[in-house]
Amino acid sequence: MIGNDVNTAKDEGGATARPATNPRRASHTRAFLWAEMLALFVGGPILYWRFVPGPGWLFPALWAWAAVCLGLLLIDGRFERRRLGWRNASSTDATRVLTLFAALGLSLLAVVALWDWLVQDRSILFSLVRRDPWLWVAIMLGYPLASVYAQEIIFRAFFFHRYRPLLPGRWAMIVASALAFAWVHIIFQNWLAVAMTLPGGLIFAWRYHRTGSTLLVSFEHALYGCLIFTIGIGQYFYSGRIQ
Repeated sequence: MIGNDVNTAKDEGGATARPATNPRRASHTRAFLWAEMLALFVGGPILYWRFVPGPGWLFPALWAWAAVCLGLLLIDGRFERRRLGWRNASSTDATRVLTLFAALGLSLLAVVALWDWLVQDRSILFSLVRRDPWLWVAIMLGYPLASVYAQEIIFRAFFFHRYRPLLPGRWAMIVASALAFAWVHIIFQNWLAVAMTLPGGLIFAWRYHRTGSTLLVSFEHALYGCLIFTIGIGQYFYSGRIQ
């Protein structure tokens, strides 16, 4: 697998023994990984935004991307497969997720309510729930299953594992993952989607760094995503442009 060459070989006791390969090969590997990361996580969203005709391709493209990332993880013997599930996440981690969500969720709700009050010619707050409750129910049930876990495979499990040789520092990896996650939202063609997903990406990347649990981070991601649709700003994160 790409990435093995830039690690160091270890003896049976776990101590670093010698470089796994020569510097020239490691340099070539790093160059390939940089090119791959930029192509997938910078160029890919731009190409989708500019050339994909209509919203109908959003989920097929997401699932195809996640399937490729998952396949690369599963054939990589260095990847710890239990990271795709709960791993070492505890009830304390889940409590922290819920506590932070309660604080940030109430704050976001207050901001949207204030905006609705200040701009009296619009009605944003709970607009989807009031206008089409069945669509809201469908999103609450379908969004975590059809979108969230696939995103977390790509932007957390795959990104952290694949590009660790390029971004060995804790915060370098967290920030890079968050930026990639925010950038992909340019496909919705509005600045709010990108701006709001950057802090979300930082939260999810930090959580994954702490727990290594794709499932826990997916749960956290789903909470915020469902909240966004519930309080009425899901139109900025939906290719169908809910009006």
